[in-house]
Amino acid sequence: MKKTIILFILSGILASCVGDSGSTGGEATILSTYTERPFPADNPWNQDISKEPVDPNSDVYINSLGRTATMHPDFGTWWDGAPNGQPFIVVTGNQKKVPVTFEYARESDPGPYPIPVDAPIQGGPNGTGDRHVIVVDKDNNLLYELYRAFPDGNGGWTAVSGAIFDLSSNKMRPAGHTSADAAGLPIYPGLVRYDEVMIKGEINHAIRFTANRTRHDYVYPARHAAGSSNDPTLPPMGMRVRLKANYDISSYPESVQVILRALKKYGMILADNGASWMISGEPSDNWNDQELHTIKQVPGSAFEVVKMGTLN
Repeated sequence: MKKTIILFILSGILASCVGDSGSTGGEATILSTYTERPFPADNPWNQDISKEPVDPNSDVYINSLGRTATMHPDFGTWWDGAPNGQPFIVVTGNQKKVPVTFEYARESDPGPYPIPVDAPIQGGPNGTGDRHVIVVDKDNNLLYELYRAFPDGNGGWTAVSGAIFDLSSNKMRPAGHTSADAAGLPIYPGLVRYDEVMIKGEINHAIRFTANRTRHDYVYPARHAAGSSNDPTLPPMGMRVRLKANYDISSYPESVQVILRALKKYGMILADNGASWMISGEPSDNWNDQELHTIKQVPGSAFEVVKMGTLN
């Protein structure tokens, strides 16, 4: 897998969301970002699904998500006193590993994990939400993710669940196992990143999104269900939707057009319960929130469900 690491030496371009930390476990210095596309080209996150057939129950699922409801970017600059979005940190292969204690140990990959002491937490240090922590080991192509993560005061961490993914492999979680995300999927590969949108001008992967209610089923590539209902009109985890090819995006800011083009080509994958049509991305002081919020003009009716496989 071709590897590209682009250095932005002390540029501050991604300073609000990405760090590169050495072996001491001390404060991370903003040096670089990991710009390699995670996973092989044939991984579900990276597949072009623009020509795939529409699911026969597409209208049912779109109605469930909200046909007249609109998209919303769950990322930007700041919100409620914390960076708005899902932060991550990039470390080198010699980053010190620390112990992690899991509540759901049976479904979690055991530590230690290479988490710097200043690793960013979703929602900030005092956040009360999902508190995801994401670490990318750029030298070993490994991804470490935690859900409801808290420093334990002794150099380690506690978390509800966690998972390790080999970014050079298509290996998935065991069937029925969660990860740091409800669907048992990795979070990082589905994030809208600032460097993709504003520097590369292209997103070449599917995007993570959430739904208000889901059924107690999952479909490939998900590995875990989180809904409690058996209502067949509700979407299962892992469902992929795409922006219809004929939806006109020409009136949107170029930054938003980058996102919308990706939604036509790669779609978005349902990965967690939350507000419907909410897409995930990293925080950055450099986002233009006013531009990003034009995404909220895109209605649910502009989407269609890609044909799904067997329900689990």
